[in-house]
Amino acid sequence: MNLLTVLLQAPAAGGGSMMWIMLIAMFVIMYFFMIRPQNKKQKEIANFRKSLQVNQNVITAGGIHGTIKEITDDYIVLEIASNVKIKIDKNSIFADASAASNQSK
Repeated sequence: MNLLTVLLQAPAAGGGSMMWIMLIAMFVIMYFFMIRPQNKKQKEIANFRKSLQVNQNVITAGGIHGTIKEITDDYIVLEIASNVKIKIDKNSIFADASAASNQSK
């Protein structure tokens, strides 16, 4: 009985290195296809928020389009209609895609 137990457990010892290789390969694939592009996108958004200017068209995270009228360290005053201004957290501001395409033309 002891010999049978030893023989059945022997193949499992050799497969352990293959498991580690597959685990490392999966992490490398996840890094290049998921983690790295996400970090790059976050850096682009952070650089955009640092370069915000007055009278620039932007979109909030809630989908409100407007023009920046005032910028502080923590928030932005956004004009969404004539004489209608709202105060928005700076982290919820994104680039207006239509304004970016108009500038490139």
